[in-house]
Amino acid sequence: MFKNGIIFNLLNKIFSYFQEKTSYLWENSLFLQNIDNIIFATIIGVFILSIFASSDMIGYLALVTLFLTVIKLFLKRGEKVEANAFEIFLLVYFLVVVISLAGSTLFHLSLKGFLKTFTYLGFYFSAVQYFKNNLSKIPFTIGVIALCAASQGLIGLFQNFGQVGEISTWQDVTNLNPEDVMTRVYGTINPYNPNLLGGYLVATLTCLFGSAALWFMDKKYKIAGLFLTLALLTSYTLILTGCRGAYVGLLVVLVGIFGFLAKFIWCDLENKKEFFKRIYLSMLGAMVVFSTAVVLFVSSIRARVISIFAMRGDSSTSFRFNVYQSALKMAHDNWLLGIGIGNQNFREIYGLYMKTGFDALSSYSVFLEMVVESGIFALIAFLLFLLIFAKKSLNFILSSRNLKSSVIVGVSLISVTAVMVHGLVDTIFFRPQVQFVFWGMVAFVSAVLKQEMSNQ
Repeated sequence: MFKNGIIFNLLNKIFSYFQEKTSYLWENSLFLQNIDNIIFATIIGVFILSIFASSDMIGYLALVTLFLTVIKLFLKRGEKVEANAFEIFLLVYFLVVVISLAGSTLFHLSLKGFLKTFTYLGFYFSAVQYFKNNLSKIPFTIGVIALCAASQGLIGLFQNFGQVGEISTWQDVTNLNPEDVMTRVYGTINPYNPNLLGGYLVATLTCLFGSAALWFMDKKYKIAGLFLTLALLTSYTLILTGCRGAYVGLLVVLVGIFGFLAKFIWCDLENKKEFFKRIYLSMLGAMVVFSTAVVLFVSSIRARVISIFAMRGDSSTSFRFNVYQSALKMAHDNWLLGIGIGNQNFREIYGLYMKTGFDALSSYSVFLEMVVESGIFALIAFLLFLLIFAKKSLNFILSSRNLKSSVIVGVSLISVTAVMVHGLVDTIFFRPQVQFVFWGMVAFVSAVLKQEMSNQ
């Protein structure tokens, strides 16, 4: 942990100075005495608002969270900042984005994109500062995210059975029979979009499975069973979104969950190991059989899955290939610092590169988008952040004997991995509903690792 770095030492000295000078104010203010509770309420509020509110409203509440956190840093005695190894590369990524902003030819448009990035990372910073001293609140937060995901899962099921009106035209029906055309559900997340709902469920699905595991460890079997049932229903809703990138993300989630369970059963259980092995293998077999049956016998889902491999034969996939070609040219011409962050910036410059008739809001790939917007060094810094994050998380899961903390880290790692795999072929990641969950997951891991270091 880089808690003794020059920059962090300097910041902590500044905070300590103000904390000493304002100790009387802190001790005699009812508002300041309850600021932790208010910060926690705003964090929970961000996750709840994500399922129905506008992007602006969610962002404003996240900025309130950051504002309160800064106040606490200056006024609460003992508060300080420190960084894990992966957070250093996240800081480097942010600094490269700042440099890209300064060099952007469309500064005013890039500034809007930068403010969004600042809000996301500010929320992450606030979540880490809160949860590192309040680890007991993480399971509750995971439960809130899980219930938000479940609400979208149930709404999606009702939309499917009610034959909700189609709002997405990104499904090639040219070679499909009418009964094979999928009714793509989209929940209540704004703006209504099946791909957005799919991306959101990829990010949040692990919270449902994780909540089931946490309740199971507390021997609350009925509640655990309820969360597991909601997880399976929500998984089916994810399939009903028709988002093919989300299908790949779902596969990552399931592989990650069964991988974690294998470690738990084969390495951590001392008693009844054979009993749980049989249950594990039965669950694995049932999941494979059910998934195969859905693909084989539900014609609309089968057609959607097969279209993944159609390549240029599917109009949506062909469209993205055309966008990729244009975006790669943009990246080639602006490889050092990019064009400036933000989708409005992208739209302005993309018009100079796009093939006629193939307008786009983004490059449809998170990593390609990063190069286009902020240059190759931003991508390298972000990839190093992800790599070290994954390494630290895996090391903790493999070595820790604290099962609840292992579940929290496992839930977060699987979610982050699934979102990034989905991000290879889509940029739903840049929507606030997905971003805030993503950074929340990273914050959970950071808080657990910081607490672990403190205990040592």
